[in-house]
Amino acid sequence: MITETIIFETSDWVPNNPHLPVLLYRGLFADGGPTDFESRFAANGWTGIWANGVFDYQHYHSGAHEVLGIALGSATLLIGGPGGQALEVAEGDCLVLPAGTGHQNLGCTSDFQVIGAYPEGQHADIQTSPPSNEMLAKISSVPLPHTDPVQGSSGFLIEKWR
Repeated sequence: MITETIIFETSDWVPNNPHLPVLLYRGLFADGGPTDFESRFAANGWTGIWANGVFDYQHYHSGAHEVLGIALGSATLLIGGPGGQALEVAEGDCLVLPAGTGHQNLGCTSDFQVIGAYPEGQHADIQTSPPSNEMLAKISSVPLPHTDPVQGSSGFLIEKWR
């Protein structure tokens, strides 16, 4: 597994997160095991699990951090708002987006499927306009997760976000 962090400054109307980097895990299931993000996220205390894709318009969440596990296919995701970075993701990759981080699907394979989840007690709202000062305060005050969605009580998220 390869891990990396990316910090995004404010981009146009998308606030991103001034304090926490986006976390990218590549090749989580390279050992040939099933790409079972749902079980892994649930086992590590992440909730509100869903299966779908990523919206084809730029948006962010002000009330939750979000994990996106690429269960099938591949895509180009624009992370970090209109001036962000286009990331190629494929089955077995996973992103953790801190609250406020813009994301958009620029194109994907027909079988593209994402498993998403949120730290316990957090719920995603879909924001498509510039944040108010109150919303910026909300983004900054979203609690840190107790666990890494991939690695549990220790791991990359705990190391990079604490």
